[in-house]
Amino acid sequence: MIVVTGATGNVGRHVVSEVLAAGGQVRAVTRDAASASTVPGVRTVEANPAEPGTMTEALDGARALFLNYSAVRESTGDLLALAKRQGVRHVVLLSSAAIERDSDEPSDPIARLHRDLERAVEDSGLDWTFLRPDMFAVNTIKFWGRQIRDEGQVRAAYGDAALAPIDERDVASVAAAALTRPSRHIGRRYLLTGPEALTQRRMVELIATAVGRPLRFQEIPRAEAVGVMSGLGIQEPVAEALLTMHERFTREPMAVAPPISRITGEPPHTFEQWARLHASDFTADAAAPAVSGADGRFMRNEEQV
Repeated sequence: MIVVTGATGNVGRHVVSEVLAAGGQVRAVTRDAASASTVPGVRTVEANPAEPGTMTEALDGARALFLNYSAVRESTGDLLALAKRQGVRHVVLLSSAAIERDSDEPSDPIARLHRDLERAVEDSGLDWTFLRPDMFAVNTIKFWGRQIRDEGQVRAAYGDAALAPIDERDVASVAAAALTRPSRHIGRRYLLTGPEALTQRRMVELIATAVGRPLRFQEIPRAEAVGVMSGLGIQEPVAEALLTMHERFTREPMAVAPPISRITGEPPHTFEQWARLHASDFTADAAAPAVSGADGRFMRNEEQV
């Protein structure tokens, strides 16, 4: 049995479907089972991973756990201890590529958070696999969606920053491979990116093609960009860390990781494909999700990640 936290969110819902497709048994954890979609073959358990005492039933008899910090928050250590007592042997952690760009004692708050998470999992005595995705394509909906819908433009800093956005489905595919075939993946740290580096300007162009309307990228000063991000609920130190990363990528494009096909056997999705699939998220009636991935374990709603 495989337990998935954050099972109704951007990544977790795909982990559930990928594990099921691979023949695994899934327990999907959500804080509100009544509002969760019913998936044949999936047992939905109402629990809050941030309150480990509610997770006893969910973890009973499970051998593996997909762990998303946004669902667990500061209770990670307690949840890991409970998981071990309940017989869980393997944890697949949704971590961050920010660790790859900082030292063992990182100053970047995103890297520091995920370094501490990885250490907690290592110290738990459980087998582990760490997924380190870089920028999630779905974050463009959060950061740019309202501007595109309301103004037909994106106002942001560092338009020439070249990033390698990854489709959340690809992260889930790697997670499912690790969860269902653990012997191949225990003790591995996987850097995950999309298949190509694209400037932010180019990403806006691809979204424009997907939605069938012209869009403009408007470069704004860094200080103004911090204000825009703060308006989205992003804490200032995190906004500064993200902008520092983007500034770096104007000079040196984000490194593109080896393709996920080495792990999953399937080709990765491009940002162009992702944008076509999500075109409706950039239209007038859409609502933006919370941020995911390397840019977003700090966001508010674990069910969205």
